[in-house]
Amino acid sequence: MPTFPGNTGDVVTSAMWNGLPAFTVQTAKTVDYTAASGDEYQQLIPINKATAIAFKLPTDATYNFAVGTVITVLNIGAGLCTISAVTPGTTTVLSAGAVAASPTLAQYKSAACIKTAANAWYVVGAIA
Repeated sequence: MPTFPGNTGDVVTSAMWNGLPAFTVQTAKTVDYTAASGDEYQQLIPINKATAIAFKLPTDATYNFAVGTVITVLNIGAGLCTISAVTPGTTTVLSAGAVAASPTLAQYKSAACIKTAANAWYVVGAIA
């Protein structure tokens, strides 16, 4: 989990403050991808494929992200990116998408996957 870049009693500088919302842009994923350790918080996961691609959220047994974790996905490819659970019977994914358990991102759209409880995620953003 990221921590504030300072110590108790420090004066907050503009460099410290401006560094808080910055994302680290990962290498674009060009094949189906399952979220893993290191993908959370201030990481941006670009998806780039000309045809359909899947972004999967794992079960807690595979990798137990902390409740409150946010994973940000950005589809830069022409293919639709579907966000869903690796094991739908175990992990719940909910969204306002046409298919609540499998929202899709069109090109240049992004979404945040937010873990709200054990094996439970909400996907919010520019989903279909």
